[in-house]
Amino acid sequence: MSLDNLKSPLVPEVQDTVETIVAEATPAGRAGVSIVRLSGPAARSIAQSVAGSITVPRRALLKTFHNTLGDIIDHGIVIFYEGPSSFTGEDVVEFQGHGGPMVVNALIDQCIVLGARPARPGEFSERAFLNEKMDLVQLEAVADLISSASSAAARSALKSLSGMFSTLVNDLVEAVTRLRIYIEAAIDFPEEDIDFLGDPQVLDDMTRLEARLSSVLDQAQQGRRLHSGFSVALIGPPNVGKSSLMNRFSGHSTAIVTEIPGTTRDVIKEELIISGISLQLFDTAGIRTAGDAIEAEGVERTLKTLANADLNLFVFDVLEEDIRTSLTDLSALDNLLSEKLHQLLGKAPSDQPALFLLNKIDRLSKLERALLSNQLGPRNRLVAVSAETGENWAQLAESLKRISGVQDQSENIFSARARHILALTEASTHLANASENLRSGQPGELIAEDLKLTQQCLGEITGIVSSDDLLGKIFSSFCIGK
Repeated sequence: MSLDNLKSPLVPEVQDTVETIVAEATPAGRAGVSIVRLSGPAARSIAQSVAGSITVPRRALLKTFHNTLGDIIDHGIVIFYEGPSSFTGEDVVEFQGHGGPMVVNALIDQCIVLGARPARPGEFSERAFLNEKMDLVQLEAVADLISSASSAAARSALKSLSGMFSTLVNDLVEAVTRLRIYIEAAIDFPEEDIDFLGDPQVLDDMTRLEARLSSVLDQAQQGRRLHSGFSVALIGPPNVGKSSLMNRFSGHSTAIVTEIPGTTRDVIKEELIISGISLQLFDTAGIRTAGDAIEAEGVERTLKTLANADLNLFVFDVLEEDIRTSLTDLSALDNLLSEKLHQLLGKAPSDQPALFLLNKIDRLSKLERALLSNQLGPRNRLVAVSAETGENWAQLAESLKRISGVQDQSENIFSARARHILALTEASTHLANASENLRSGQPGELIAEDLKLTQQCLGEITGIVSSDDLLGKIFSSFCIGK
């Protein structure tokens, strides 16, 4: 029996003579302090040429930085991290000097004169990966932590950075490996008078593995929404208050509001934090038969936004006569809104998550508002609000949070990216195929192949199995000094 080696080449082999790289590790611009980072075999010698003797690792030393002519570049702190006990696993030096473009550039230029070269985007992180200081998930979590838009997103990034996501994936890989060993043993020893594949325990193990993979996928989807933001589109006919809703959400006049139908011609985007959840909110052009080419393009963009959103808020004017007369019968109201939506889109809506949003309830009578309020619950797919006064805004926020699937206090959410979701989804598909083939009595070779594909998909997440192209895309998205 031979299981293929889980380890595969990740990037072209590192050269015997590793170059020393240099870059600013803090954002470019004027600041109190900027950090310039060196990594590689010559890091210490270059630093000593600039700042003098560095004898003790991990000790902050106050130094004067000079160029080769003896001119002073800056006064600051130098810290030497001896490999492999550093971020990259190599010798690393950090210069902490005054934050100004001229000072930083002069220090970097001097390091280049002494033998370093400018780092590529993400090259420090790439070296950390190659030297097995972190896996891909943890390295991406560093970038996610830096770009976190909410405290919940930051907490989820820290969980991935600490290895929570990687541990779950590695446990899944081990479980798949055990199943492959068993299945391939049945293939390699057909002369044994034992029905390995007919053992109920094998199917039980595979069923439990499917459930575990599904759970990890669900957690990863929540983590992606925390990091990337839950996209919500305001969709509806003209003059129902979509732009007013956008302005209420954002807290300022993001969109132009007039009584003239078709005022909004393009898609307007706002990034918001609501109830601890990061949202990407899109205000769109009202859907109707366009009066000119510009409006037609706006409607086309609306339909594209609708198709790509995580959630669509279909907005209607509660003051429309047929809607107003249906307020006392929630079932009839739901049917009416569904029919209106069908007519608006010209087809049945997709199965994407959606909410019906009735706007302008501040203009209803107290009796009408009371009747409507008594029928609507927190899990209903209909929310009634007023963009003008903010009435029922808390209920709308709670509905958005519920549909996003993200609980900002959850202890089990880790940061994840689109590529992780894709890999987990493909792994789930291959595992489901293996399970179906096992149930239907298909040959062990087919089952083993599906398990192998499952294993490969999971391996791509942490970098156990990867490709040069994938790694290039990941690291190129990092900033220069990471």
